[in-house]
Amino acid sequence: MDSAELREVSGDISEWARRVRELRSEEGYQILTHNDRSELKPGQYLLLDPTPQPAFERTISKEIRAYVLDRNGYTCQMCGAVAGEKHPYSPGRKTRLHIGHIIDKSQGGTDDASNLRAQCSICNEGAANLTLDRPSVEKLLIQIRRAKNDDQIEVMKWLLTKFRQLAKDLMDDR
Repeated sequence: MDSAELREVSGDISEWARRVRELRSEEGYQILTHNDRSELKPGQYLLLDPTPQPAFERTISKEIRAYVLDRNGYTCQMCGAVAGEKHPYSPGRKTRLHIGHIIDKSQGGTDDASNLRAQCSICNEGAANLTLDRPSVEKLLIQIRRAKNDDQIEVMKWLLTKFRQLAKDLMDDR
């Protein structure tokens, strides 16, 4: 269903978009948007199930959200996509980050910062929402060593940008 159909069904109420958000967050309806599913365009909605699910209280404060995003370097902790940049698995879209639970609330997880991570909208979708182990230093080095020189240089540039002060200090110690 798209926004024009919703507007028509609602009797052309000007606040229909807010009502959709209320149905999602307060009433427990699983209504997906383009932020949740990559195949949906802005203004399109998908009702997964006409039966409302138990609604969870939204208790992640803006301070915790900001802390988690900063702690995670504004980077998806599953695929490495950076907020605002083209998504590596969907180049036509910019990366939009959400705050995801490591252990889902339905499985007893909490809204504590230690149970939260930055996730892009693509990784936050359904079956892709799996917890992956972080790669070890050894595995990362193996992958970098196997990469082409141009790719290794890109990794080095990224690390130098991310750890600018540390890189400067290390060079000064030489």
